[in-house]
Amino acid sequence: QVKLVESGGGSVQAGGSLRLSCTASGSTYLSKCLGWFRQTPGKSREGVAAVYDGLARYYADSVTGRFTVSQGDAKNTVYLQMNNLQPEDTATYYCAATNSGYDCEGDVLKYNFWGQGTQVTVAS
Repeated sequence: QVKLVESGGGSVQAGGSLRLSCTASGSTYLSKCLGWFRQTPGKSREGVAAVYDGLARYYADSVTGRFTVSQGDAKNTVYLQMNNLQPEDTATYYCAATNSGYDCEGDVLKYNFWGQGTQVTVAS
């Protein structure tokens, strides 16, 4: 089992920045790929970004050029630097993990472990 704990959410004005963090513990060999997803009420959870072995493997088109995903040196922490935030980025952001590099993308069904989520609110 892998436990994922997110932090760093909050409220910002449009154009502002936030940095999310997620730390994996437990059987971390099962979390080679760490991804970020987001969800708003009434909508499906969507992939935002994913990283595998220190390399970014996936960005949603809507965040490319504004968000950057990275891993800490120990590879059990993943960060999401979010710049130029817009009101449409408002959502609950979730960290997720899978042990498959092949599946390290934005498909919800490919991930086995999930964090509890952290709220990001962007005011216009």
